Amino acid sequence: MNAQVQCISPIDGRVYATRDCLTQAQASDAAAAARAAQKPWAARPLSERIDLVLKGVANIGAMNDDIVPELAHQMGRPIRYGGEFGGFEERATHMARIAEQALVPIAVEDSGDFKRHITREPQGVVLVIAPWNYPYMTAINTVAPALIAGNSVVLKHASQTLLVGERMARAFHAAGIPGDVFQNLFLSHDTTSALIGARAFDFVNFTGSVSGGRAIERAAAGTFTGLGLELGGKDPGYVAEDADLDAAVDTLIDGAMFNSGQCCCGIERLYVHHSRFDAFVDKAVQIVSGYRLGDPLDPDTTLGPMAQTRFADLVREQTSEAIAAGATALIDPAMFSNDGGAYLMPQILINVDHSMRVMREESFGPVVGIMPVADDAEAIALMNDSDYGLTASIWTADTARAEAIGAQLETGTVFMNRADYLDPALCWTGCKDTGRGGGLSVIGYHNLTRPKSYHLRKLP
Repeated sequence: MNAQVQCISPIDGRVYATRDCLTQAQASDAAAAARAAQKPWAARPLSERIDLVLKGVANIGAMNDDIVPELAHQMGRPIRYGGEFGGFEERATHMARIAEQALVPIAVEDSGDFKRHITREPQGVVLVIAPWNYPYMTAINTVAPALIAGNSVVLKHASQTLLVGERMARAFHAAGIPGDVFQNLFLSHDTTSALIGARAFDFVNFTGSVSGGRAIERAAAGTFTGLGLELGGKDPGYVAEDADLDAAVDTLIDGAMFNSGQCCCGIERLYVHHSRFDAFVDKAVQIVSGYRLGDPLDPDTTLGPMAQTRFADLVREQTSEAIAAGATALIDPAMFSNDGGAYLMPQILINVDHSMRVMREESFGPVVGIMPVADDAEAIALMNDSDYGLTASIWTADTARAEAIGAQLETGTVFMNRADYLDPALCWTGCKDTGRGGGLSVIGYHNLTRPKSYHLRKLP
């Protein structure tokens, strides 16, 4: 009997969907089919590949009314937020728009003696291992440019959102992309590792936990397979004394709590200039106290359950430990009587420090610690005091100041007066335990292709 993957709905703890995993032999055959289909796909004109991908994207948009409640059942996001199609389309459309520029050969010389240039060739077969928290947007980050660049793609989606890959395959196949060029496969961890170790793929893009990233690296060891890894995060925000306080509170608290805090670049720790600290905290408490925790299928719900009870329990542990060590919780539990299981009330903590796990380890839930700081130097030191480096959000009226602070931060993206957003025109990347590589932008295309140099000598 084949191994199975199950989606347990966080709404009620019931099995929402089950799928059989491929056997090792079946998975190897699927990877071989992807390889056989890749070169004919790459031989098609770039404009044709772009058109087919964009048709597939439009097909997903046509499914959105079904996708939104389906996502609520799978991972708990409230239906009031309307799903992910806006970001999904924005990212795919941008990558389509810049494809010709990103993939054009680099001309070095074309004279009477030599023709020298560098081309970009597709990697070959790209494995995309996508997460559950933003299952459509994170997948399209790599799927769209990989297909456009001429790769074939194998998608392995998280078990929590196992219906997402099926919908994407249906949409792209209906658009005219061949079935072997884009495949959605249900694979066990062992089978996935075995395929990577057997060089079934030429590039692997993984978004997930640090431990998952290490497992991918171990599987690829010695194969020289290219890897793109977006792993954990503990993204900070800094509010300087000249910040627009209302805008800072609105954006940073939303960045900490939206999607029940389950955002790759969500805000997990805040540092506020001491002169603005009390006012910031008061406004933050007012906002969070107005949230409604409940059934994500209810249009009035603003905060749904976390994807799994164990994720919520981790945040509860971090919060309880911090309070026991002297932190002060500012949100009254009486306001959220339905807290329990995967349903986790939001929390704001003050009197926190970096000895506490809630300020040091990834929480990935609706909790944020806030600390006062004396100046930029203290804020920089605290923001850098982390094993992670995905994004950092700086709030100030001075662009030069933000750039100077950003230059000293160990992070992949520096925001000024913004947070929790992925700009497809910029490289999505990280450092330290957040991982390596870069997606989207022109650089995303560079990682999904390999350079080939031509040195052509013209004899008399």
